Amino acid sequence: MRALTLSAAITLLGSLAGCGQADAPRALDEIRARGELRVVTLNLPTCYYFGAQGAEGLEFELVRAYAARLRVKLTINALANETAMQAELAAGRADIAAASLTDSPDWSRAGAAASPYARIPQLVVYQRGHVQPRETLQLESARLAVRAGSPQERILEGMKRTVAPTLQWVETAPSSADPVEDVDSGNADYAISDAREFSFAHHLYPNVLVGFALPEERPAQWLVRRGGPDLLASVNAFFRELDASGTLARLVQQSSGDTRRFAYGESREFQAHVGDRLPRYRSWFEQAAAQAGIDWRLLAAIGYQESKWDPHAESDDGAAGVMMLTAETAHSLGVKDRSNPEQSIFGGARYLAQVRAMFPERISEPDRTWFILAAYNVGFGHLEDARVITQALGKNPDSWTEVRARLPLLAQERWYSRARRGYARGWEPVQYVDRIQRWLRLLEWQPGEASPAPGAATASRATPGA
Repeated sequence: MRALTLSAAITLLGSLAGCGQADAPRALDEIRARGELRVVTLNLPTCYYFGAQGAEGLEFELVRAYAARLRVKLTINALANETAMQAELAAGRADIAAASLTDSPDWSRAGAAASPYARIPQLVVYQRGHVQPRETLQLESARLAVRAGSPQERILEGMKRTVAPTLQWVETAPSSADPVEDVDSGNADYAISDAREFSFAHHLYPNVLVGFALPEERPAQWLVRRGGPDLLASVNAFFRELDASGTLARLVQQSSGDTRRFAYGESREFQAHVGDRLPRYRSWFEQAAAQAGIDWRLLAAIGYQESKWDPHAESDDGAAGVMMLTAETAHSLGVKDRSNPEQSIFGGARYLAQVRAMFPERISEPDRTWFILAAYNVGFGHLEDARVITQALGKNPDSWTEVRARLPLLAQERWYSRARRGYARGWEPVQYVDRIQRWLRLLEWQPGEASPAPGAATASRATPGA
């Protein structure tokens, strides 16, 4: 057999390589063929957690929007730590790792980094009443807390090599804990915290304040599985379009812990009651909520708004107990002793279930829950009057945002004179729902309380506007 010429050999090798590339499965084709996008993440308020109305968190919103773009089902698996996520991605059992991540040598061995979709300020935080840190040099002589193996620790390592050779820190927090807690407890003078993480943490630790921001911001990005350049290109294009449309900025803002402001005194008092009161009644909240088919944290948030979990609380209008039931309501629910916290909690849950049954199923969540709470406060009839007014004004009566804006009209004569149930202090249910939303958020953000159900969670609905 005659030997191939050099040019012929090159041509043959090129054609063979081309055939191999054509035959190689593309990551996007595989995802579409199986009809499922597999994502691994972390169970954190900044990423993915289960609230009273279902899955929430910025990374959940983003991957849900991306799955909708691909027209496939979304399957999310919340893992214990980044190491577990890296193993799933490297083995090809996950398509994307999404948890406000920053590329590192460990991640590079597991997958390919997409372009950063955000750059997060790194905050130096300290305890209220102590000297406020204002510059990096102050960190060199202080007890500095940082999460072991975290991007914040890598930033400190870079600072030590370049501008602060005597900088030292203590890995006082394990990978699943919050270094801010070390500052709050007095075990550290300062801690380094992501600005997004602190937007949630400062409600839980109201005695911790921001000193200053480090010069270097941390990039946040997704990691995609190996051998998927088409998937990587698709993810980058997705974020470019999301950014250009303004949707990315909106989702980031909506998913921040600062979207609902809490007064310092309120947060401090609430956290104290979470520690000293809630443990006495938690099991009853859980059992009663399970019977009523609602999230126990929602029931507990109602109880806190009603009485601050005080079984001896009383109101001027005669309501009493943890759930502040009136004598008439308590009798109808079979509650014999309103000061008995167990009876009150179970009675309140039954009443909430009765109110919920009055609303049509077409009202979607979370609007339906907010309507239920408003009716719990002002009465179903008055809420229906507000919905009628909302519809008469050409707005959507099934939208809590629209009805919320019209409830105060029930206190105006030209409106309540035409309402079926007459006058009502319509601003009160608005304030009531707003405050319960605050307590609910704080309960959802408590360490260890935001865990999704065991196993993977799925979602296929698209993010509006994404």
